[in-house]
Amino acid sequence: MSSTRLIPAPQEAVWDALNDADTLQSCIAGCERIELVAPDTYDVAMAVKVGPVSARFKGRMTLSDIIEPQSYVIRFEGQGGVAGFAKGQAAVSLVPEGAGTLLSYTVHAQIGGKLAQLGARLVDSSARKMADEFFGKFLARFEGHAATAT
Repeated sequence: MSSTRLIPAPQEAVWDALNDADTLQSCIAGCERIELVAPDTYDVAMAVKVGPVSARFKGRMTLSDIIEPQSYVIRFEGQGGVAGFAKGQAAVSLVPEGAGTLLSYTVHAQIGGKLAQLGARLVDSSARKMADEFFGKFLARFEGHAATAT
């Protein structure tokens, strides 16, 4: 899955928000905890519902290939008990675009267990919905910047 979003804020502000655990936790649906445990490494806990399967994942998120304030790769591995596991990565890049920032991402993920039995369509639609919810909340944090930029 990949997409591009125009964020109505300068590149530095978007970079700072993408690297702030409190901001991420408040924007990720079902996220219960994002806690820094080592440089560029976080413990994560979140509740996810995909179709009829609800799961609580606990795992680790790491940032790598960091080129501040332009790009990084986020890797995630988590266990959801009987629901299964999830692991994947997202390459994120930021490019100045006028008074705003063009955010691009490409996500690759693997799932196993009950979640994998749901079928690719249902899992993909749930992932798109989660991304849309994240960006809706993330963009709302920059509403003041949009008024200033116009």
